[in-house]
Amino acid sequence: MSWLRKGPWWLGLAVICLGAVCIYASTELAATAQYAAIGPGMLVSVVGLGLVVLGILLLIQIARGEVFEPEEAENAAPGQPMDKRAFFTALLAVMLPALAMQTLGLPITAMLAFMLVARAFGSRRVVSDLIVGFALGGLCWLLFGWLGLQLGGFFPLAGL
Repeated sequence: MSWLRKGPWWLGLAVICLGAVCIYASTELAATAQYAAIGPGMLVSVVGLGLVVLGILLLIQIARGEVFEPEEAENAAPGQPMDKRAFFTALLAVMLPALAMQTLGLPITAMLAFMLVARAFGSRRVVSDLIVGFALGGLCWLLFGWLGLQLGGFFPLAGL
């Protein structure tokens, strides 16, 4: 039981819980599709199973006393506190598609999410980040449409 105090055991449990949520969510999705052998449920199940396995491996590493410190190649300062502003900016970028995709459409949502992630990583070029994000989002919208997958309107607020 002393290993509980040694390392971030909660991280292993969190990864296992995320995997369990994915596996549970995959039960609502079709495992196969009419036009392909693999459906959306299969991918979510595999990701969930992978997360559970990785969480177990992480708990084993923690139990063995593995020390989790930044490697030299990671270019991180070990004593540096977490940049909460950057973390919450990236968190907002991750939540934005779930909150705004139907209203704003893929290109605008991708543009804003890209700019927020770039900002979290230290970019100060807001305009160019917005342009790149819009270009990538617009290209994805066009390519998915070309493949026959409907992602909603290009810009639903404007009726496009």
